[in-house]
Amino acid sequence: MRFGLFYEHQLPRPWEADSERQLIQDALEQIEYADALGIDYLWEVEHHFLEEYSHSSAPEVFLAAVSQRTKRIRLGHGIVQTPPPFNHPARVAERIAMLDLVSNGRVDFGSGESSSEAELGGFLIDPAAKREMWEEGLRVAVRCLTESPFTGHAGPHVTMPPRNVVPKPVQQPHPPLWVACSRRDTILLAARKAMGALAFAFVDPEEAKHWVYDYYRTLAEEGVPIGDTVTAELAAVTTFMCHEDEQVALDRGLAGANFFGYSLAHYYVFGRHEPGKTDVWDEYEARRSEHGYDPEQVAAASANQDRLGAKVVEEGAGGLRGAIGTPEQVREYLLRYEEAGVDQVIFCSQAGRNRHEHIMESLELFGTKILPEFAEREERAAREKAKRLEPVIETVMARKPETDHPPLPAPDYAFPAIPRAMADRSGSDEFHAFLDRFAEQSAQGPTDELRNLIG
Repeated sequence: MRFGLFYEHQLPRPWEADSERQLIQDALEQIEYADALGIDYLWEVEHHFLEEYSHSSAPEVFLAAVSQRTKRIRLGHGIVQTPPPFNHPARVAERIAMLDLVSNGRVDFGSGESSSEAELGGFLIDPAAKREMWEEGLRVAVRCLTESPFTGHAGPHVTMPPRNVVPKPVQQPHPPLWVACSRRDTILLAARKAMGALAFAFVDPEEAKHWVYDYYRTLAEEGVPIGDTVTAELAAVTTFMCHEDEQVALDRGLAGANFFGYSLAHYYVFGRHEPGKTDVWDEYEARRSEHGYDPEQVAAASANQDRLGAKVVEEGAGGLRGAIGTPEQVREYLLRYEEAGVDQVIFCSQAGRNRHEHIMESLELFGTKILPEFAEREERAAREKAKRLEPVIETVMARKPETDHPPLPAPDYAFPAIPRAMADRSGSDEFHAFLDRFAEQSAQGPTDELRNLIG
């Protein structure tokens, strides 16, 4: 089993002039350290307008900065929002490919669709159409990454003529594809599309075991690749804070972990948000008990358990705990995920007001006292898994229809420069002759006439 870090760039109010800059610089330092420790993945979200919950609207920029400060850690878009009103698929492909180039082939391409009114409404997306928008945007983006040239597409949400989208990624035919999953039905969707499943649902290992079984069974029986490769992986997210003293770990990690849950629910379930005004942290402190995210209640419920759980319950109120505890507690918790067949556990430490120095100390404990044991087993387990899945992947790839890569609309398809198109429309031989002379002149170097024409 491998490990990753998850970043929303949470920033509770009140904010100071330097708050966002410091938040990003701290995250870069944390990830650079995680890379040195041997943590395998970084997952960075794309969200818009979700004040306090996520200040990560341009993950490709942040991941590019990370690529220059690290050597081996995988750079995961967790996720790119692929409905075209968020991101045109050609631009998605261009950014993914460039990030793959500057990182020497370390990109993982996770995608998703969002389900918050802040984002969907902000980009005027009909919630009823977002799933089909996600799929169409993703399919076109993958084709832009792999086809030379992209042969064009006309659909309900994207229309684009043939163009050769450059650059192309280092990883051929494209980086691994993942999709964000929060329920069993999206786990099955990931399997049916032969994509990796990013399970962002804070599930216990025992529940994750069922998700793993469903995912791999569905992949084998129904998988048809949306891309040109199969990414047979299931990752689970957990809150995380580690210290030798359990109470210190709880004091450092519970409030942030439960603000994560509360602020998520604020935007996605029960909140009413005034842009630029609502103080989510203040509401969290005032109302966290009624919504089940009171750290004190979580701590009390945790005291009555003999092992860690993703969620704990005290008198009917649930909250998040996850991998918050001593190295031995965290180790035992992670072993249960490994035994359940989870391929990767992703830690969410940067949450709420969790402090940078505490996150760094927690990473150090994990990297020195827990990670080596899992890393020792991972190489052999990966080889065994690849051998076991080889016939499954061969069968899944054989299901991919040739129509996923349609031909050009005409064998000699070409598009003219705008002046040449004007000459075509006018039928003017004189205009064509002028442009032909211009072509000869431009080959000899720029002229004032050429500058005027293109300016």
